[in-house]
Amino acid sequence: MPEDLHVTMEQVGDRFNLGEYEIDAYLAVLEHAQLTASEIADQTEIPQPRVYDTVRSLSDRGLVELRESRPMKIVAVDPDDAFENVQTSLEELIAELEARYTAPARDTEAVSLVKSRSTILRYIEEIIHNAEYELVLSLTPELLRRFQDDLAVAIDAGVSIDLLLTPLSRAPSPSEFDYLEVATVTRARRGITTPVLAVADGNYSIYATQDALRDDRDRYGVIFNRSALGFLVSGFFGTVLWSTAETLADDGKQRPFPRRYASIRRAVKDIRELEGTFYASVSGRDIETVEPVVAEGRVVTTKFEETEEVAAIRLETEDEVIDIGGRVAALEDIEAQQVVLDRDGIPTRTQFE
Repeated sequence: MPEDLHVTMEQVGDRFNLGEYEIDAYLAVLEHAQLTASEIADQTEIPQPRVYDTVRSLSDRGLVELRESRPMKIVAVDPDDAFENVQTSLEELIAELEARYTAPARDTEAVSLVKSRSTILRYIEEIIHNAEYELVLSLTPELLRRFQDDLAVAIDAGVSIDLLLTPLSRAPSPSEFDYLEVATVTRARRGITTPVLAVADGNYSIYATQDALRDDRDRYGVIFNRSALGFLVSGFFGTVLWSTAETLADDGKQRPFPRRYASIRRAVKDIRELEGTFYASVSGRDIETVEPVVAEGRVVTTKFEETEEVAAIRLETEDEVIDIGGRVAALEDIEAQQVVLDRDGIPTRTQFE
């Protein structure tokens, strides 16, 4: 560590290294502007013989002034002046530490457990920021307010957002809160045990109990850094949570075509809701050989159940008609990992690379 950085850290640490007596005496003087040693003893639980050593320690730190009189007076120093150098030192320290900081690689482990509320919130924020085209979220109303600005930025950037709020009883009324500014579709669910979760583009995701966000050390959050595992969280969201929730707003800002989807369910829902002719480019893998596949053509039909347990696309390519399913598909020909839809012709995938 550079010598100047070491000195800065020592200075910051030394200024705040106050004992119990020093803290009590300092707060008493701040409250009364000035006190004598005997008055400090009366105002606090500091023994009279220890008062003089205590206030001289505060004076050495620049927190109080000692006026030699009979009796000696201990005078408060304006905190803005007393801590001015500390503030500057902290700013310099943070800047230097940031320069030395190396962000941990998030893809080193497929699954990570976290118990800190601040860590869980940081990962939710990171997932929102990293979403390029699709985001699913289950939040409390309090977390919605926390991430409101981040979600608005994502919506403006063209990200499709499915937002679930719980519990329904605490969700803001649509007449009082503009959900369309923060989500494409918003629903609310009654269950207070509904987990908090976030999935960006079907890949990076986090799942946490609401107890974990109250710093309950017996609860935890789980971070998934692999698309296959992110699919599990997204699938749970769609089939268990989303399908049992009440719609609050569902006419969000329309994204332009072509549109990219991590979930075939969302692609199928758009096709069915918007109607008309659609063309698709699907990247995935053959369900029998597991070989990578790209299938392109006109959408012939779709299959969809309101429970979201079934969602599929029948695609007419140049050579054949094939059935496209979602992750872990078994009844279709191809397991879709990403779907691109367009209205005017087969979409060009290079614009998303």
